[in-house]
Amino acid sequence: MPFSPNTQAILLLTAPLMAGRDKSSDDLLTPGEYKRLARFLRERQQQPADLLAPEAQELLGECQRFMDGDRLKRLLARGFLLSQAIERWRTRAIWVVSRADAEYPRRLKTRLKDDAPPVLYGCGEAAILDTGGLAVVGSRHVDDALVAYTEDIGRLAAKARRTLVSGGARGIDQAAMRGALEAGGRVEGILADSLERGALNRENRSFLMDGQLALVSPYDPVAGFNVGHAMQRNKLIYALADSALVVSSDYEKGGTWAGAVEQLEKLRLVPVYVRSNGETGEGLEALRRKGAVPWPNPETPEALAEVLAVEVSTSKAAPGQKELFSSVREEPKQAYEIPQRLLPIDDSCPPLSVESPLAPADELFAKVRELLGKTQTPKTDAEVAADLHVSKSQAKEWLQRLVKEGVMEKHTKPVRYGPKSQRSSSE
Repeated sequence: MPFSPNTQAILLLTAPLMAGRDKSSDDLLTPGEYKRLARFLRERQQQPADLLAPEAQELLGECQRFMDGDRLKRLLARGFLLSQAIERWRTRAIWVVSRADAEYPRRLKTRLKDDAPPVLYGCGEAAILDTGGLAVVGSRHVDDALVAYTEDIGRLAAKARRTLVSGGARGIDQAAMRGALEAGGRVEGILADSLERGALNRENRSFLMDGQLALVSPYDPVAGFNVGHAMQRNKLIYALADSALVVSSDYEKGGTWAGAVEQLEKLRLVPVYVRSNGETGEGLEALRRKGAVPWPNPETPEALAEVLAVEVSTSKAAPGQKELFSSVREEPKQAYEIPQRLLPIDDSCPPLSVESPLAPADELFAKVRELLGKTQTPKTDAEVAADLHVSKSQAKEWLQRLVKEGVMEKHTKPVRYGPKSQRSSSE
């Protein structure tokens, strides 16, 4: 996905651009400051990219009325640092979209408006982000029974061909995502930190390549964990879904509690359900008093589709009243189409290919063999790693295996790998 001029300008103004440096700039525009600047530009029928134009001096001068012009110039002058960051992101298959781009998730623009993040970083199939689905959230520290319960929810979403949305954190989030992915479903992971690590994670790689998984974050791909960031990204999880299920929550503390309360009392973007079976605990009971509804425990794809067709009422009902949710939408969301190769063989089997009984790792290598077998020009292992967006060691392992199979041959001085020559084949 190319970086548009508008996205480049927004990155210069708001992004830490951590690649190549240990500390981000203290000059970055805060979300509130960028919101004011964006409104100013809209009123003038101009775009962020206009700030980078040769004739931008007059425009920057007018910004002086509400913002330090020298500060803007310093941020916009970080072109070299931006080029370093872009190169790093591209080698890791990380894409970037801004609110000024048509590819930016429509749901975030529509539901959060000016509070939608100026920039989103992601990896995987971006189109998944506008498919709605079920958000599943909960605590990090839960017992095995709740993990199994949550994995079942993920599997049911996959069977219903509805996207599973979650936050990628340990515990409930990862259990829901794992259940959906292993059953051949589609998943959106809305991360609060470490997107780059998630994109390079071996367990995620095949799902990312197959178009089942999209990882996205409003924060720099190498940013570490930050409590404030974790709280802020919660609204994105709800905004990208049709309905939300809170599996577990502490009482009056933690990100799960804060995110659910924000939805129930302020944003009211989607219906919020809470787990209704087993020991629910004080946190879930308190959320029910604030207006959350007991999860109806759908057992079939059709029953889950009915749950996801319910929408939030626009009326200001008192907390706890059923009027918080209206009846079924007149036009329920259509289930996405899962490519045949992603469908599991049966409910008890992992998501193996219907066409071949290969294990996922072998299936991935078969695709690599097909791609590299078409290579016309010999390449180094580093070049192959960059082309496939994998580590150099992984690329080397694959190349050596292809050499042993006779698909490719190894050249020396310098070391490169190319197609098997006709002469070598005849010999």
